[in-house]
Amino acid sequence: MEQRFKLGLLFNFNPKWTGGIIYLLNAIRILNFLDDKDKPMVVILYNPTLKKYVDEINYPYLELVPHNFSSIYKGYINSFLKNKNTFVHDLVINFKLDAIFPMHDYPIKSKLDAKLVSWYADLQHLYYPQFFTKRKRIERNARIKLILKNSKDLVVSSQAVKDDFLKFFKVSTKLNIHIYHFVSIIEGLPNKSFEEILAEYDLPNHFYMISNQFHKHKNHKVVFEAVAELKKKGYEVCVGITGRFPEEPDSSYMQELHDIINKNDLKKSIKFLGLIPRGNQLLLMKYCKAILQPSLFEGWSTVIEDAKSLQVPVIAANLNVNIEQLEEKGTYFEPHNVSQLVSILEHYPNRDYNKQLYDSYDKRMKNAAYELLAVFK
Repeated sequence: MEQRFKLGLLFNFNPKWTGGIIYLLNAIRILNFLDDKDKPMVVILYNPTLKKYVDEINYPYLELVPHNFSSIYKGYINSFLKNKNTFVHDLVINFKLDAIFPMHDYPIKSKLDAKLVSWYADLQHLYYPQFFTKRKRIERNARIKLILKNSKDLVVSSQAVKDDFLKFFKVSTKLNIHIYHFVSIIEGLPNKSFEEILAEYDLPNHFYMISNQFHKHKNHKVVFEAVAELKKKGYEVCVGITGRFPEEPDSSYMQELHDIINKNDLKKSIKFLGLIPRGNQLLLMKYCKAILQPSLFEGWSTVIEDAKSLQVPVIAANLNVNIEQLEEKGTYFEPHNVSQLVSILEHYPNRDYNKQLYDSYDKRMKNAAYELLAVFK
C-alpha cells in the first residue's frame, strides 16, 4: 500500500489572534472532506499554550506534538549562523515530512527536499500604517521580503491579497503564489431552539450581527452611526456584537463607540455580547436577519465564510476582497458612507430561512479540501 503523504502543520499563533487560530484549525478539518485514499498523515506541531484547540481536532491520520517554538529574533540569528532555516529544518528531518505549512519565517533558502509553504494573511499595514507601530511595520516588511526572496511557494487567501503583493513588492517569477480560499466548517451547533438562543442573549426576533474584534479598522463606528440615524427617523434596529474586548481599559476606540451609544441612547439597539462560545456565535449568525461586515480591510473574511456556510445574507463594505467572496450575493456600501448604510438597513427585507444563497455546503467543503491539498502535492 502506498504510504500516505506526510504534512506538517505549524500551530503557533498569538492566542489573541482568533483569525489565525480558526484559519489553521479549518485547514486541518477541511482535510476530512477528502476521499480517504487522498487524506495525508498530518503532524501538528503546536505551541503548548494552544493545546485546548488541538485537543478538539477530529481527523483520522493525526499526530499531535507539543513544540517550544524559537523566538523570532533567535530563530533568524541561528538560521543565518548555521546556514539553515532553524525554524523548521530539524522538524522536517525528525518527522520525515513531505511538506510543512504555514511558514511565517523564511530567513534563508532551504536545501531540504520537503515542500516548505509560506503563508501571509494580508498587507493591511501598508494600507493603514496608523494601526501599527513603526517597529511592527519594519518587522512585517522584513519578514515578507525574506519570504519572497527565499520561498518557492506562498499561500494567500484571495486574489486581492495576491494583487497587493504584486503591487507593493518585487515578486520573482519563480515564486508560486497559491490562492487558497478558506471556507468555514460548521460543526456541532448547540441543540438550542430559535427562542432559547435569543432569550439567552436578550435579542429580538429580528436582529443583525457583527462578529469582529474591536480594532479600529473593523469599523463598527459606521454601523453605530447608521443605527443612530435610523432611530432619529423612528426606525428601530438591533445589532448583536460579539468579539473579544480590548485589554486596555482606556481603549480610545471603545470610548468612541460608547460615546455614540450614550449620545443617541442606543443601549437597547446595540448589544455587546462579548467573546461567547463559538457554537452559540454561529447559532446566532444562523438566525440573524443579516451579518454586517463593515471592516475597512480584510485578507479574506472568516465572518463572510461563516455566513456562506450557514446560508446567511451579508451586508458588507465594498472592498475588492468582499466582492471576491460574495460576488453578486452580497449587499455593499461605501465603508464611510453612513447614509448609504442607513438606506440599506431601512429597506432590508426579513429573512427567508429556506432560501439557498450560496453553493451547497458539501460541494464548497470538498472543493476547498482538494484546492488545499493541491498546494502541497
